[in-house]
Amino acid sequence: MRAYSFLTVLLWSSVFHGIHMMPSQRRTNKYSHSERITRLSENDGKTLHRTKRGWMWNQFFLLEEYTGPDTQYVGKLHTDQDKGDGNLKYILTGDGAGSLFIIDENTGDIHAAKKLDREEKSLYVLRAKAIDRKSGRQVEPESEFIIKIHDINDNEPKFTKDLYTASIPEMSGVGTSVIQVTATDADDANYGNSAKVVYSILQGQPYFSVDPETGIIKTALPDMSRENREQYQVVIQAKDMGGQMGGLSGTTTVNITLTDVNDNPPRFPQSTYQFSSPESAPPGTPLGRIKANDPDLGENAEIEYSISNGDGSDVFDIVTDKDTQEGIITVKKQLDFEKKILYTLRVEATNTHLDPRFLQLGPFKDTALVKISVEDIDEPPVFSRSSYLIEVDEDAKEGSIIGQVVAQDPDITKNTIKYSVDRHTDLDRIFNIYSGNGSLFISKPLDREETPWHNITVIATEINNPKQSSQIPVFIRILDINDHAPEFAKYYETFVCENAKAGQLIQTVSAVDKDEPPRGHKFFFELVPEFAVHPNFSIIDNKDNTAGIITRRNGYSRSKTSTYHLPIIIFDNDYPVQSSTGTLTIQVCACDSRGNMQSCNTEALLLPAGLSTGALIAILLCIIILLVLVVLFAALKRQRKKEPLIISKDDVRDNIVTYNDEGGGEEDTQAFDIGTLRNPEAREESKMRRDVLPETIFQIRRTAPLWENIDVQDFIHRRLKENDSDPAAPPYDSLATYAYEGNDSIANSLSSLESLATDGNQDYDYLSDWGPRFKKLADMYGGEESDRD
Repeated sequence: MRAYSFLTVLLWSSVFHGIHMMPSQRRTNKYSHSERITRLSENDGKTLHRTKRGWMWNQFFLLEEYTGPDTQYVGKLHTDQDKGDGNLKYILTGDGAGSLFIIDENTGDIHAAKKLDREEKSLYVLRAKAIDRKSGRQVEPESEFIIKIHDINDNEPKFTKDLYTASIPEMSGVGTSVIQVTATDADDANYGNSAKVVYSILQGQPYFSVDPETGIIKTALPDMSRENREQYQVVIQAKDMGGQMGGLSGTTTVNITLTDVNDNPPRFPQSTYQFSSPESAPPGTPLGRIKANDPDLGENAEIEYSISNGDGSDVFDIVTDKDTQEGIITVKKQLDFEKKILYTLRVEATNTHLDPRFLQLGPFKDTALVKISVEDIDEPPVFSRSSYLIEVDEDAKEGSIIGQVVAQDPDITKNTIKYSVDRHTDLDRIFNIYSGNGSLFISKPLDREETPWHNITVIATEINNPKQSSQIPVFIRILDINDHAPEFAKYYETFVCENAKAGQLIQTVSAVDKDEPPRGHKFFFELVPEFAVHPNFSIIDNKDNTAGIITRRNGYSRSKTSTYHLPIIIFDNDYPVQSSTGTLTIQVCACDSRGNMQSCNTEALLLPAGLSTGALIAILLCIIILLVLVVLFAALKRQRKKEPLIISKDDVRDNIVTYNDEGGGEEDTQAFDIGTLRNPEAREESKMRRDVLPETIFQIRRTAPLWENIDVQDFIHRRLKENDSDPAAPPYDSLATYAYEGNDSIANSLSSLESLATDGNQDYDYLSDWGPRFKKLADMYGGEESDRD
């Protein structure tokens, strides 16, 4: 941590100055101590003093990642107005004030409360002011200053990518640049060597090297061949502190691929190829493929095949398949077995993209010999054309011949040909053909409007060899004749207002025709002769295939005539002329002053006071709502009539009452006197239980003693019966165990505890002779005095 001397700055109350730490001690006053400005007003003269004010602080640099036991001291704020009497209060605001930076409001000392990271924020701008504690007035205007964070080497260099990918042409010279890798260090580059990065190669030698300063990877070996090895993986290290000991480092991986160059010529794997072709093979038929091998890739392996010489260079051709780099030998002209049966070709394969740097490696082409033999076969019939187009009028009569197809056998035998129509292409059997000469004729009437084109297939088959057949498409176009009359283009809903004027256009009509005349459609409109002079409406032909309907009088009455029917004749201009009559229905409607239709319903005249549709719908909705309310009310009333099974609180329930009284144990002598069982002659006493406090003191019912000649078992059963039948018995659950073992044994008791009940006294004087251990027992049983006691 560096220590810097303080800097004093004089601030006017209305001006803010940015303060930076300076290395030397200095005190600045913008105005002298005795500067005074005097101004006289019109009322009286007053002398105004400009008071000198000044801030004073020092040290504005901190080290990042401070780990000391105490808070890091930043610096001290001080003003000339502070007399040391504690009347001033220093306040700090700005970046991190109160959280990162804490100020002692009495002394102005600033401390950093947390560790700071320069990489997160390297500069903090804060503002300070001094306030009089008594008056709350600022003695110094707010001033701004800066705290800078000094860097330490706490960040390792990081490459911009975790994985780089690069490529370089094979056979490149030594020192050829491949790629540049870049590593950045988040530390301050202006402070020490924390951000000075040096590059080195950890993996990839001896093929590649790296420039320690720029990070440029270069080739280190000459003539590296892609065909031998294509992929290389290089690991580069970046270390800060200039690569010195103790610096931090980071690594990255660079995958380098050697790209291909044309350094290998094509080579045929064999010198001679043989193929065969039937004489019927049409031009363009592929006969076979040959391929020259080239270990290069891409365009460097592209090969162009050609026929250099041979007696079949004008009969056959070879083309290059760009996808497989193969040469495809095809038929160029029609073959004839009777003329020539064997052809010889010399085929050459040449690289299309040559690299001048490697021409010295040899010629980049190769040749091979190709022999082609012609086979004699029975060929199918051949048509005179590749397809046929026939045109026929749609009114042609059934049985009319519309055209002919011709085929012949190309073989020397010249077998007879039979013609037929493929019925899969003429399911309706509209056309047929004479099998002997190939003449096509019509079997059913034609309709152009239904099917303007018919595409059928004609098959020619050799009579002597039915397997030899060929087929040809025949396209039949149906020519139009004028056999349809024009008609209205659509159904027109026409109305006329009751207040219409004469000469008013009420409707424009148009027509359509299914026919297609070569010169286009032309329609004419007129009224039927019976209505040529119609007293109500007239028609005007617009000469554009439309016509307008015009009123001929003023005013129409719905009450007299609500609907008019106007028949119109439509003509076309084709031959023969076709016409049709269409009837236009015109309704008389009520309209407003602007001619907008309001009502065309005649019933509205009879029911002027009737309800509108909206009102009827509203009434219907109200009725539905009332019905729903009635149903809900009935359901609620029915629900209330259902009484619960148990109304009172004393209803029957399954109650479980738990008594946790388990008795007092062995020390409980009040719960039951076991002595009563052992001594039936004992006096019966009624004792209250002391382990349970009953809620009510019950009157204990005394019973007569039953000890004479009563067995203990009978006694217990009687007492149980008495307690079960006693209504005053307390409802306590208690468990009493009676250790009843039956009647007395004939051997009497073996215990000495009942010796007092025997008739004769025993002599225990011999106990005194047993020694001091039995002295106590001898005193208890040994003498008569003890017995009396």
